Amino acid sequence: MPLTDLPALPMDGGAPVFAAPWQAQAFAMTVALHARGLFTWSEWAEALAGQIAAAQAAGDADLGDTYYHHWLAALEQLVANKGVGSARELARLRHAWQHAAERTPHGQPIVLQAQDLDD
Repeated sequence: MPLTDLPALPMDGGAPVFAAPWQAQAFAMTVALHARGLFTWSEWAEALAGQIAAAQAAGDADLGDTYYHHWLAALEQLVANKGVGSARELARLRHAWQHAAERTPHGQPIVLQAQDLDD
């Protein structure tokens, strides 16, 4: 599929770029966890393909704008499946970061604080 078939994919000079910092961070975490031996690239490809297939089956239009949501879901799934973190702990951290982001003024760095982790 040519990149021109993905109109929602952000581009710079004809090359795809990250639309938001969290996407670059999810990418970097994936590369770092692979480098540490948590999973093989084959395992990664299978997890990501599974997330994309499930999203498409649920109606995702597959325009490129949801790709990193699937990427992050695949990463969370692998981390939970490998026993590095439970699905519950990942959900707790996701909620904490969301809480921190909501209270942070636009353009300011998001800082996770202890109260963000309160259940």
